[in-house]
Amino acid sequence: MALLHTAPTASGPSTPLTWTEHLVELRHRLLISIIALAVATMLAWFAYDHVLAFMITPYRHYLTRHSAANISHGDLVTTAPLEGFTTRLKVSGYLGGALAAPVWIWQSWRFVAPGLYRNEKRYAGAFVAAAVTLFAVGVATAVLVFPKAITWMISVSGAGVAPLFSPSRYLGLYAVACVIFGAVFTYPVFLVALELLGVLPTAKLRHWRRYAVVICCAAAAVITPSSDPFSFLAMAVPMIVFYEASILIGRALHK
Repeated sequence: MALLHTAPTASGPSTPLTWTEHLVELRHRLLISIIALAVATMLAWFAYDHVLAFMITPYRHYLTRHSAANISHGDLVTTAPLEGFTTRLKVSGYLGGALAAPVWIWQSWRFVAPGLYRNEKRYAGAFVAAAVTLFAVGVATAVLVFPKAITWMISVSGAGVAPLFSPSRYLGLYAVACVIFGAVFTYPVFLVALELLGVLPTAKLRHWRRYAVVICCAAAAVITPSSDPFSFLAMAVPMIVFYEASILIGRALHK
């Protein structure tokens, strides 16, 4: 990272900025990101019905296959006067944040990039792209595994218990699962970064391989919000695979 007041070089920052100019630049980037988030949330507000129908599809499929439990015809039940309105706000906010992600990620990069040298930009760009891709893969994994997870959670409660979910609890669980899976799937990016910095040598990662498998399984068992076996396997197995991939990538980059 280059200093604020150093003279620009061919491989360094294009224009050195003072602290005041950095704050002005940060305000500009934040303003653009906030506007993008607001616009995306407004668009998501009108797409709410389609998004809600997609999110509650696993619940409805379960009730369709188990007619004895079909007491609500697949509809979520509000238990407070404002719950329907607040649910719509939350879902619109989640979707708006996802739609606006390219804008605020780009604005963050534009704020940081002028202070990086050319080689730092190359590494930082690769790490950001990898983190975004892995986060998206984690969210997609959560979406794919959630139908089996919700089926297991309902069926394990027994024949005498009928599901009747409120939107805040059900959709909250769905959103938390997506965020947790996305965040956990980015951990190999940090492992590779620590390897390149020399903080965590590749040899140590190979030596800790057996312990890492146990830690990955334990972490997956604790972190998964639904605590079902399908979510556990969908998180634990990729974590172990990512650990091995981090070792291989770290060795390749060092060479």
